[in-house]
Amino acid sequence: MTEREIIIDGSEGEGGGQVIRTSLSLSAITGKPLRIENVRGKRKKPGLFRQHLTALRAAAEICDAEVSGDSLKSSEFSFCPGQIKAGDYDFAIGSAGATTLVAQTTLPILSFADGPSTVTISGGTHNIWAPTFDYLDQAFLPQFRKMGGRAKAEIEAYGFNPAGGGRIRLDIDPVTTPERLELNSRGDKRAEQVTALVANLKDSIGKREVKTLLRGLNLHPEQGEVISVESAGPGNCVTLALPFEHVTELIIGIGQHGVRAESLAKHMVKEAQGFLKTEAAVGPHLADQLILPMALLAGGEFTTNEITQHTRTNIEIIQRFLDVEITLEQTDRKCWRITVIPTNRP
Repeated sequence: MTEREIIIDGSEGEGGGQVIRTSLSLSAITGKPLRIENVRGKRKKPGLFRQHLTALRAAAEICDAEVSGDSLKSSEFSFCPGQIKAGDYDFAIGSAGATTLVAQTTLPILSFADGPSTVTISGGTHNIWAPTFDYLDQAFLPQFRKMGGRAKAEIEAYGFNPAGGGRIRLDIDPVTTPERLELNSRGDKRAEQVTALVANLKDSIGKREVKTLLRGLNLHPEQGEVISVESAGPGNCVTLALPFEHVTELIIGIGQHGVRAESLAKHMVKEAQGFLKTEAAVGPHLADQLILPMALLAGGEFTTNEITQHTRTNIEIIQRFLDVEITLEQTDRKCWRITVIPTNRP
């Protein structure tokens, strides 16, 4: 019996690329055909851009899907998945689009393949409005592995907007033993670390960022460093790692033309202080990323300091494909508990 097509209005909820990525992953894993209308309908420039088109084509290649509407700026596409195939894959965005967002689509799918896979993705590695490679590697993947996920990531080249030219690699083995994630507390605090990446720009930019962050958070000089990296074009990213016993939270700042290094760093200080004042285990961005693998694997629960529109949209999309109970409970003014209870795994 042919599965009934799931039709999603891409302008609902957060109305952006998250709808595409989550829907593609779940369609490929469950075998349920998908059609998305009004693609990225809430964005100033709607439709499929290069990183979304790459995610669509990547998912299609991995599971031999039949696809229509896979073109730049397309406002609608359909996706009829076939069998997921393990293998060695190489996807090029063709711009500085975020490699990590393509990784968000392919990683869950290949975790349900019948053997080990590698995925190489070319484009941007440190983008605004997307998790950086460091966030993927240090914040998300350790929690994914706690759930029984078997994946590691490596950066092969740095890429910043607008030149791109970056490259990341994922090594993915299929999940064999799903585990419930319990992340209600951060655990004991570890030493913070500030890292400024500078490519084809003056090191003084990174030094000013690091100095402002160290001073704003009362950290020691040895907790900050500036690293000059090779890249196809200029770029700057500063990362504040907040490691704890059970989780690492990352605060990210992407350097932009016209924004002073001190202003960027001060904004990060404020964001970090706001998070540290709460008792929540994870910040809003990691919260958004944890729900999908939890729903696909053994479920669990965690606390976060904010429920974003991205998170609510992700939950709505997941429940269109999976029989899973997801509850949000506010436990404090700045703390929510999210519980995920899968009924049937794919």
